[in-house]
Amino acid sequence: MRSKLTAGSKKHTSRLSAAGFTLIELLVAISILAIIAVLGWRGLDSIVRARVLLTAEMEQTRGMQLAFAQLENDCAHLVDASNFTGREVLSAVGPRLVMVRNVFEENQPTRLQVVVYRVRDGVLNRREMLPTRELAVLDQDWQSALADAEVSPSIALQSQVTGFEMRTWKEGENGWRNGGTELAGVEKPAPAPGIPFKSGKLTGLEISIQISGRELPATKVFLLGAV
Repeated sequence: MRSKLTAGSKKHTSRLSAAGFTLIELLVAISILAIIAVLGWRGLDSIVRARVLLTAEMEQTRGMQLAFAQLENDCAHLVDASNFTGREVLSAVGPRLVMVRNVFEENQPTRLQVVVYRVRDGVLNRREMLPTRELAVLDQDWQSALADAEVSPSIALQSQVTGFEMRTWKEGENGWRNGGTELAGVEKPAPAPGIPFKSGKLTGLEISIQISGRELPATKVFLLGAV
């Protein structure tokens, strides 16, 4: 009787051993699961990082498009310097662009407005003065713009700007010049006796904006006074 019980218990124990997992098998399974989890986490992390970078790049591109669209509109409405003898209507010097534009509004007479683009602390800002028909007020706004006076609120157009360069194209010349101003009606020394000479008119403005993290700057050419 005892021998039969012993034989039965041994057979039952062997069945349990055959149906379960050994310690080595459990360790191998846990290791495989850990490897799969690490690979899955890395894949998810790379997807999240790529999405963050793509979103940031899309925001930069959108900001650049808005900045260029606003610049194109302002350049197209640049006033004709020949109507303002002895007054500057555009100044592209350093990281600052100042211009005088025409303002056309319904049921309103044409007015003049000083607009300033300025890079400060890595942010490209646009500031506009109140439209006016008074030349004295226009001159005051122009001087305030050149002095970087905070006389009106500014709007941030693009962040992470590391470079802001401008070149101008002048009638009668065969190449771009760095910066430039538009000042009409000012006589310059004559190249020969009795031959008057006036400075040519600026017709084009090239702006290059370098964004942090991008290899090449975004560059666009604008026509001045196209409207």
